[in-house]
Amino acid sequence: MADFVLPQLHRRAHWGGADDVRRRRGAPIHSERHVKIICIGAGASGLLFAYKLQRSFRNFDLTVYEKNEEVAGTWWENNPGCACDVPAHNYTWSFEPKLDWSAVYAGSGEIFNYFHHFAKKYSLRKYCKTHHQVIGATWNNTRGGYDVVVQHTATRETFSDYCDILINAGGILNAWRWPAIPGLDKYKGTLVHTANWDGNVDLTGKHVGLIGNGSSGIQVLPTIQPHVQKVTTFIREPTYVSPVQGLEQHVFTPQELHDFANRPGSLLQYRKQVETGLNGQFSLFLKGSSTQDDTRAYMIGQMKQKLNNKLLEDKLIPSWSLGCRRLTPGVGYLESLTKENVEVVYGGIKEITEKGCLCENDQEYPVDVLICATGFDTTFKPRFPLIGPSGSNLQDEWVNEPKSYFGLAAADFPNYLIFLGPNCPIGNGPVLSAIEVQADWMLAVIDRYQTSNIHSIAPKREAVDDFVAWKDEFMKSTVWADPCRSWYKANQADAPVTALWPGSTLHYIEALTEVRWDDLEVKYNSNRFTWLGNGFSQCESDPTADWAYYIREYDDQEYQSRGRRREILTRSGTITERAGAVNFTGNTELHANL
Repeated sequence: MADFVLPQLHRRAHWGGADDVRRRRGAPIHSERHVKIICIGAGASGLLFAYKLQRSFRNFDLTVYEKNEEVAGTWWENNPGCACDVPAHNYTWSFEPKLDWSAVYAGSGEIFNYFHHFAKKYSLRKYCKTHHQVIGATWNNTRGGYDVVVQHTATRETFSDYCDILINAGGILNAWRWPAIPGLDKYKGTLVHTANWDGNVDLTGKHVGLIGNGSSGIQVLPTIQPHVQKVTTFIREPTYVSPVQGLEQHVFTPQELHDFANRPGSLLQYRKQVETGLNGQFSLFLKGSSTQDDTRAYMIGQMKQKLNNKLLEDKLIPSWSLGCRRLTPGVGYLESLTKENVEVVYGGIKEITEKGCLCENDQEYPVDVLICATGFDTTFKPRFPLIGPSGSNLQDEWVNEPKSYFGLAAADFPNYLIFLGPNCPIGNGPVLSAIEVQADWMLAVIDRYQTSNIHSIAPKREAVDDFVAWKDEFMKSTVWADPCRSWYKANQADAPVTALWPGSTLHYIEALTEVRWDDLEVKYNSNRFTWLGNGFSQCESDPTADWAYYIREYDDQEYQSRGRRREILTRSGTITERAGAVNFTGNTELHANL
């Protein structure tokens, strides 16, 4: 497929301040000023933003600074056993399916290839500067944008750049961290982290220690277990581990792959079935719901069957509600715990010694290689000083509790937009759908900025406070408020839920359908109506346009009510039954009748 790029028509010099006012007065209504954008991170979100900006906009300059040597973010960085806990065919952009996923749950290599191909197909690499990391940004009130400090990760040289709009697409599962255990620097064996994997480490025949039973640890154990002499896995607390019914791991057969590629509608039908199931899971997270009770009972039964060990069952199956911590399919994990070369040590680690781990049972466990599957910094603070108009640093503002506007922006930090910020749906359903609607919301804001004489845009403080208050009240009815330690709550058992949206992913998509301008503080370079320009329309400035475009034979105008527009968009009335959809409590087999 050929690259889709809008022609760069009417390219102008950067408009700012008095220049913006002067040029707008002599130009047609809604004239597009040149806008300079910096995006931090070329992972999934950054690449999608570049694609959507390129597809719809002109007269812009975009630079995507990426600290790694490659694009795709976490899927470039992580360990060989890393996989996604979302079905692969639905871990794609809605408009960009992949025909040849090998299995329902794909590994990091396949996922990296998907995003790498996406960047290549649409020529997005021309915007990306790899080996470059943003280390600071300061609001420039005169120009109405940010002065950005960038460092080359190899040479350590720094330079300054400027942007009108700053996009943070750095991700949340990206800034990995060592465990906060004393003595880590004393260990004399081989020390590795799952999120910064050293491909030169050979585990064959080694005694390996594995710290952590979150998503990373659960993925690593079955990957390394067949190849090592022994694994001692250190588990501090229980967690639910099992594919949800109807979404078990499945390797696609040659016939299925053939049908996906050659039977029109086959893959689309499958993707819609899975997405419907993912979108149908939200009641699982509501306390006391039948979905919660039924699915929890099913999950516990599956764990007991796979463990078949009363001691492990007592230690590993939680008492709190299903979904309080992020669910993981854990393909092969529970079975690996029962293997002869796997030793499970339950409880905390007091300190790391030269040889291995000294645990709370006062026993030392020597290991040749120590793998830390201890997660990421999920505090949502920017990983660089971000200085706003008042001189305050967002890192300090969010040190105790990050408070955002719909996971998109922060009060008092204008022209700064965030992918997957605090309280967005990263555990509520299909996440890439949420990223797409976030990009669309951002571009609607940028469109308004580009076609008017706006100086700055930021959410109002009272809007953020009202949203946080609404969110906190809603969360009381969810399982996320249960007393489990979760990165949803800054890895605390009793803390505000700062990572998740107060509703389903479909709820989030509908909430972001329009920009609520009354929630935003908008400041202008001059009279707010300067965008009206010289009295001519954009239509009249285009000799190839139809100057009577509104004259027609029948009324095909978009409906004016939100309800009617939603019915058209969601094809209301076309689904009479949910046959084949995953309901997360039934026995629907997704892989039949493709």
